[in-house]
Amino acid sequence: MGAHGMLQIGEVADRIGLSLRTIRYYEEVGLAVPSARSDGGFRLYTEDDVERLRVIMQMKPLGFSLEEMRELLTALAEGGPAERLAHYRAAAAERVDALRAQLATAEAFAGRLRT
Repeated sequence: MGAHGMLQIGEVADRIGLSLRTIRYYEEVGLAVPSARSDGGFRLYTEDDVERLRVIMQMKPLGFSLEEMRELLTALAEGGPAERLAHYRAAAAERVDALRAQLATAEAFAGRLRT
């Protein structure tokens, strides 16, 4: 742990399973900017920053664009309009259903290969 209980980028990467490169990319595009930097210039993350990265990780496999992620993260952080959150809730449910259908197809194929 870094200054005042904050985590350095390597600790965040180990904790949540993202690569350093991916975390830096999310910073570069403005999705997950570290809350502070150490005197030596190291990125320092709070627990809220880590949670934001976890949310990004959960949105990624559902195919949300960077702009959609940014908008949803802002809405979640600021208690955005209920209708906007409902839109994302419905979009996430649709995408999960599509992934389940793909998984069922893949499992059927794998089962065919086993027999």
